[in-house]
Amino acid sequence: MPLTTPNQDLKRDLQGIASDLKWSAVELMRVAERLSLAGNEADAQALLKMCTVFHADEDRLTVYTDEIKAGAIIRTVK
Repeated sequence: MPLTTPNQDLKRDLQGIASDLKWSAVELMRVAERLSLAGNEADAQALLKMCTVFHADEDRLTVYTDEIKAGAIIRTVK
């Protein structure tokens, strides 16, 4: 069954947010590496923990997009 326009929009929005989280995590890992090399290991570790959260959130959003595609999540517009 093809997706309705609201569901296509929702899926596209969630995919975009997941992509933003992935890009942000990659950039934070680069900053963490520079902090570590500069001797600021505590802040580097804090950023790496943030990256872990971002990756988990990205994975959750991917599951949601799969559920939208399967028809388990339906967006209604009033």
